[in-house]
Parts: sequence; C-alpha cells; structure tokens
Amino acid sequence: MRGLSWRNFDFLLFGAVILASAFGAMMIRSAIAGNETLAGYDTRQVYFSLAGIAVILLLASIDYRYWLSIHWPIYIGIMVFLITLSGLGQAAFGAQRWFQVGTLFLQPTEFAKIVIILVLARYFEKSQNDPRDLKWLIKSLLWVWGLVIWILLQPNLSNVIVSMVIWAGLVWMSGVRIKQIVMLGLIFLVVAVVGFRFLQPYQQARVLNFVQPDQNARQGAVYNVQQALIAIGSGGLFGEGYGHGTQTQLRFLKVRQTDFIFSATAEEFGMVGAIIIILIEALIIWRCIRAAQKARDVSGAMIAMGVAILLFFQGAANIAVNLNLIPVSGLPLPFISYGGSGLMSLMIGVGLVESVVMRHKELEF
Repeated sequence: MRGLSWRNFDFLLFGAVILASAFGAMMIRSAIAGNETLAGYDTRQVYFSLAGIAVILLLASIDYRYWLSIHWPIYIGIMVFLITLSGLGQAAFGAQRWFQVGTLFLQPTEFAKIVIILVLARYFEKSQNDPRDLKWLIKSLLWVWGLVIWILLQPNLSNVIVSMVIWAGLVWMSGVRIKQIVMLGLIFLVVAVVGFRFLQPYQQARVLNFVQPDQNARQGAVYNVQQALIAIGSGGLFGEGYGHGTQTQLRFLKVRQTDFIFSATAEEFGMVGAIIIILIEALIIWRCIRAAQKARDVSGAMIAMGVAILLFFQGAANIAVNLNLIPVSGLPLPFISYGGSGLMSLMIGVGLVESVVMRHKELEF
C-alpha cells in the first residue's frame, strides 16, 4: 500500500468547511445578541468548530476501511444510545432528542446518520456482485431501519426522512432497477398518506399550516415562517448590515440561531450574502462528489456520496423552509446553524471524505 501523503488532502474542501463554520459562528453571535438565555452559544460553536477541525485531520489520517471493519460495534453502540434516549433524553418540540452531559447536549440522532452511511457503504461494497433483486434491496433497508425505527419513536420525523433520502440516493448509485423504484415510490406514498393520522399533533400542524396558512395566521401558527420571509425581503440586495437586521435584532425572528439562520443571514447580508452561503455549501458538496468519483473502491465512493447527499438534502430543506417552499422541518443549515452534535457529526463526515480522498486511486485529483 502506498504511504500516506498529505499532498492528496483536499485543502479546498477543508478550507470551505472552515469558512462556513467561521461564518456560522459569526452569524450565531449576531442572532443571539442581547439574549441572556442564549449567551455563550457563539463561543460554544467556536469550540465545537475547532474540535471538529481536529477531528477532520484525525480521521483523514486513518484509513476509512478501518471504521468499516468495526461497523458492528459502532452500529450497536449508536443503537443503544438511540434506545436509551427514549427514556432518558431531554424533550424539545414534542420529541426526546438530547442527553444532557453537564452544560452540553448530545444528540445521538445526528451521529446515527453518519453510521447509516458507513453501514450502507460496507453493505454495497460486499454486495456489489449480487443480483439487484428484492432481497438485496430489503437487506439494505433493514440496515437503515435498525436505527431509524428508534429515531421515529422519539419521534423525529425530519431525520427519519433524511436517513431515507440517504438510503435512496445510495441505492440509486448501486444500480437499483426502475421497477423497484416505482414500487418503492408507491409504497412510500401510501405510507405517507396513511401515516399522517398517526403523526404527533405538532407534526400534523406543520403540514396543515403549510397547506392552509391563512386559516392559522391569526393564531400565530405560521408566525415563524412569516417573520422569516419578512427578514429575507427586508435584506434586499446587500442587507441591512451585520448586527443591524431589524427582524433578527428585535427578536421577531424566532429560533434564528438554528432553523432560521438563513433568513437572518439574508436580512443582514442581503441576497448577495445568501448566494455566497449557498455557493460555499455547494462547493463542499461538489468536493464530496468529486471524492466519490475518484474513490479507489465502492465503499469509499459510497461514504463520500452519502455525505454529499446528507449535506445537500439538509441544506436544501433548511433553505426551502426559510423560503416557505416546504413545511417547517427543524433541519439545520450545514456548518452554519447552531448545534454541537450536528456540527460535529458533519465534521466527522468530512473527515471520512478526506480519508477517502487521501487514498484515492492513481488518477489526477
């Protein structure tokens, strides 16, 4: 095996992640300004970012196939965390989502998505020569639902959807048949329609508020989305200036450090700033896709593409919520929104991609 060379390290990907994380910490500082309850969140995000950068460098130096070789302990470990979360976790928005460790909150669901990428990468590597039949498809789905079922029971529907999108994307890459896609599409459509009545009241409200917003406007059910749209509109082309966004600084815009940080960015830096953020996110995703193209094996390609799908879907969903294109989901904007677990899990994903890059096949990268 070739010796490890840091010349193969993707500095463009690394730099884009650092830039996005730095901007995120800066925007969090503006979003929480004057709020004593949220004081220190920006400092925490900086610490998480620095720790995440160290994690990227560490994981890049370790062969990603090592983690695939110990997938069972990792898989069982995260499953135990998810199961335990149901009884011991901290509740938020009607779901059990966090463990509290001192002043920190650990959200296992964020790390579960990375584990799902790992186990699927190993599965598709081992089954690359198997017939693409229903048995092959169901086995891959069982690996995912071994973890997803516990996420669903929290309940955390948004991250269930993210996990299924990752699975669908990697199954597509692995050569799923068209008739299987049609069959799965019909099944998921039926499940979505039938399962709506079993959703939590707050989850049903999010969908209904999106479909019929005018009926709930007076009750404030669509307040957050309305304020997000006002913030984006008031930003204009170049924004109202850092720390001077009216909706953000006067706290009309709620959860502005997490779900609606894109709106806060658009208000203070305008359309130009919003586009720059989108371009930085796109650059990170493109480098992950590039890593998948140059990976030396199927598992490496699957890891890099899985991380790309995760980043793309979460980023697109977050921005779409801010623009009122889809119901509120609670998914963060990658590297920008506040959240230690979310940020660290993405840093782990980028570290795995860098590991794939550093061991790519002998082609120009």
